Amino acid sequence: MEALKDIRILDMTHVQAGPTCSQLLAWMGADVIKLEPPQGDATRGQLRDIASADSLYFTMLNCNKRSITVNMKTAEGKQVFVDLLKKCDIIMENFGPGVLDRFGFTWEKLHEINPRVVMGSIKGFGSSGPYADFKAYENVAQAMGGSMSTTGVPNGRPFVTGAQIGDSGTGLHLAIGLLAALHQRDRTGQGQYVEVAMMDGIMNLCRVKFRDHQRLQRGPLPEYSVPTHKGMGAVPRAGNDSGGGQLGNAIRCKPGGTNDFIYIVVQEAVWDALARRIGPEVGMPNLATEPRFATIENRRRYQNDMWEIIGEFALRHDKRELMGILNELDVPCGPIMSTEDLANDEHVRLREMYVELDHPQRGKWMNVGMPIKLSASPAKIERSPLLGEHTDEVLKSVLGYDDARIASMKQAGAFSAPAKAPKKEKAA
Repeated sequence: MEALKDIRILDMTHVQAGPTCSQLLAWMGADVIKLEPPQGDATRGQLRDIASADSLYFTMLNCNKRSITVNMKTAEGKQVFVDLLKKCDIIMENFGPGVLDRFGFTWEKLHEINPRVVMGSIKGFGSSGPYADFKAYENVAQAMGGSMSTTGVPNGRPFVTGAQIGDSGTGLHLAIGLLAALHQRDRTGQGQYVEVAMMDGIMNLCRVKFRDHQRLQRGPLPEYSVPTHKGMGAVPRAGNDSGGGQLGNAIRCKPGGTNDFIYIVVQEAVWDALARRIGPEVGMPNLATEPRFATIENRRRYQNDMWEIIGEFALRHDKRELMGILNELDVPCGPIMSTEDLANDEHVRLREMYVELDHPQRGKWMNVGMPIKLSASPAKIERSPLLGEHTDEVLKSVLGYDDARIASMKQAGAFSAPAKAPKKEKAA
């Protein structure tokens, strides 16, 4: 049985952060009804690679959902919304500040209509504080949440991360909050408002940087390859330093292409074996007893020298070969995997993390799989819905509307955009 089989979600979210959350919950069995405006989620048309098909941006974030179009600017559309709200356990939105309020649906009103409903809300900076009304974007949130200031090369410009920690990361945080609120509702009978701000989520993901921020008040950070000192105002950008108690770095391998690198963590426990393996091959048979690297403190002090020696060894091997050598020595490591590497990786396919789906518009395509593995209720991934594909189905099976009522509401424009008035011809 699916873990969330009895949970129904009214999903008004769009773009990435909210749909990430609702897709994960759908993969765990929740009935997610994606309520879209008549023109649909904006990402259906963004970055299209096939002119007549929903974009990969949309299809990869909206699997296992049902789509219903509702025109919330009509009285009939608002009634459909209210009726659905009464039938759902969760309502989700990531509109700009005040959008639902202007439709007449504050949290207090929603709670009055259905006291058991849990509301999930994603905002850039939350609903309180000086930044509450500011617009956010993935990279804006990364900039303001502490990620960019600590990502990149020393003394260089800050970088955003390739991982979507602002959007998808916030969606993950919201999923945790919603499940906690459902658990509490089962005890109290009352729903609650669950809010996650993108900036807040990124700060949580940057937790270890705030650890180091406070350590700087007491002394330098010896694990960093760049100079630090007591009283330094902010944690620096440190390239590919591991940022932890053990030294780590990305080392170039042969043949020297863009992604011919391997990330290596030199734990204290593995240095001796690693040095004995590397030393003879690079002309340093006594590397294991070299005073510069004899202790973890010395290896931190002379880490740039250590990485240069390891780098000379790495250039004699490709990244896959080197991964095999290092794993035999219990050295934590991982080749830098490109999207092409991962798309063709046996381990990834075995764990169903890159799965093939079929779509009526685009045909066969690939999606990233479910990262949460439940032994008793494994996820079954299904394609994303076409715009409004399940409108009649939801109206009948969830709300109990009959054909006559549905026809009448369609006539009133409850599910479609208003017809444009014909342009008046200019007089000759």
